[in-house]
Amino acid sequence: MSATFLLSLTVVSILFLLILIIYFRMQAFIALLVVSLIVAIVGGIPVEDVIDTIQEGMGGILGYIAVVIGIGTMVGEILRVSGGAKQIASTILKSFGERKAPWALSLIGLIVAIPVFFEVALLLFIPLVYDLTRRTGKSILKYGIPLVAGIAVAHAFIPPTPGPVAVAALIGADLGWVIFFGLIAGIPSAIVGGIFFGKYIGDKIKLGVPEFILEQDDDDTVDTSLTKIPGFAISVTVIIVPLVLILLNTASGFFFVEGSTAYHWMSFIGHPFTALTIACLMAFYFLGTRLGFTRDQVQEVATKSMQPVGMIILLTGAGGVFGRVLVSAGVGDVLVDVMSDTALPIVLFAFLVATVIRVAQGSATVAMVTSAGLIAPIIETVGYSAPLVGCVTIAIACGATVLSHVNDSGFWLVKEFFGMTEKQTLMSWTVMETIIGVTGVTIILIISLFL
Repeated sequence: MSATFLLSLTVVSILFLLILIIYFRMQAFIALLVVSLIVAIVGGIPVEDVIDTIQEGMGGILGYIAVVIGIGTMVGEILRVSGGAKQIASTILKSFGERKAPWALSLIGLIVAIPVFFEVALLLFIPLVYDLTRRTGKSILKYGIPLVAGIAVAHAFIPPTPGPVAVAALIGADLGWVIFFGLIAGIPSAIVGGIFFGKYIGDKIKLGVPEFILEQDDDDTVDTSLTKIPGFAISVTVIIVPLVLILLNTASGFFFVEGSTAYHWMSFIGHPFTALTIACLMAFYFLGTRLGFTRDQVQEVATKSMQPVGMIILLTGAGGVFGRVLVSAGVGDVLVDVMSDTALPIVLFAFLVATVIRVAQGSATVAMVTSAGLIAPIIETVGYSAPLVGCVTIAIACGATVLSHVNDSGFWLVKEFFGMTEKQTLMSWTVMETIIGVTGVTIILIISLFL
């Protein structure tokens, strides 16, 4: 088929996908499968091969993504239930002091939201923002924006949160490089978008604690008779250990001879499966059994943690199907030609694709998965280096972060917690998200020029 036809098919398929999700309110997982089936047939894939293509796209992703997200979610949940997350927050806040509280809150969000979902992290730490706002009499945005900036960066940039893990799986990125570049781009982004912009917007918009405060439902915690809470060191260690092991695995080629026994052992220990399993076992013991949780309670926490991730895993699998169908239809070569004609670097191209989808339909996760499905054929066709593919992953995350507005659930969540109007939320949250995304992709684009 001609390049024009395949390119038109790609554009129309994306528009149709957005129509199904936005106007027909079709669940994103089903919408991706429907569009993938149509593209497969129209794109010339033999009918007898369509189902095999879908199975290949789905199976190739789920075997990886389900393990990483599943174990990471267990670690985050027991960190929350045990009180480890709050211990981290209180220790950091005391160390920084009230004067540097915005820096402390941004760091708290950045650390704790690595294994914990955005909504849960915000729910856990918004009381700190309320308390500081009452005590100082300053705008809630001075403290709230740094907190949500740290949470947003961790949520979008740093595995094992679902978004970057999903993109990495779909485009074949090494998770070690994703963590490395996520930290390099994410920390400055949180500082600029959270602390500096938070101070500015806090002076512009004066808001106190909202009249009604949403509090976490106690029903979703395990009823225990704990007499101890976990220490700061062990709570942070549980988060950091898998990140360090994965990074060491990525860097093992610099320390060990490839093919040596030491190299193979490091590859095994530092694989995301092994690294996260080690962290999970540490969490079960140090944040569970050792604190007084029974085995049944630890099991209950682990089981309940899996409830919200099922759809994310399926959605990622559907993104894999979409990407595999595009590759099989020959779209990869066409997209490479388009990118070459525009003279855009792959990092910037990926960012713009993710931005368009993000603005159109709202969900950052859907934007990341859909964008990765579109970029995957380019990655597979050209064969970029592992560090550059890691950069592309973060670029997609940046694009899926910018311009959060009224079609994004995060917009309304922050609006309610901060007691803002829609206009105030656009002036604060939306601008903050955009600063984070633009700052992050600028850093990544500069780095990519040297790769």
